[in-house]
Amino acid sequence: MLTVASDIEVLARFGRALADPIRCRILLALRDAPAYPADLADTLGVSRTRLSNHLACLRDCGLVVTVPDGRRTRYELADTRLGHALDDLRTAVVAVETDRTCPDTETKGCC
Repeated sequence: MLTVASDIEVLARFGRALADPIRCRILLALRDAPAYPADLADTLGVSRTRLSNHLACLRDCGLVVTVPDGRRTRYELADTRLGHALDDLRTAVVAVETDRTCPDTETKGCC
């Protein structure tokens, strides 16, 4: 049975997905258009195994879905509003000074 995640869980899932640069690149690529794993791996310059692990994470976070297409499986954003959210986050982060990082970067790995 599918349940609606709480606001906190949704934000935590989104944060987990965005915590890795490869997953960010995957989301941005899928924002532009659905894609097949082999094509994504080539475009992003990562191995298919590594890409598969990241796609599994994004599926578990509920951000991407698979769409059967004959013998292949295509990936796309689970909701078109995610593309808009990514654009909003991307432009909001541009406003942050690039020479500044979180004071906890070294100890907690943030920012």
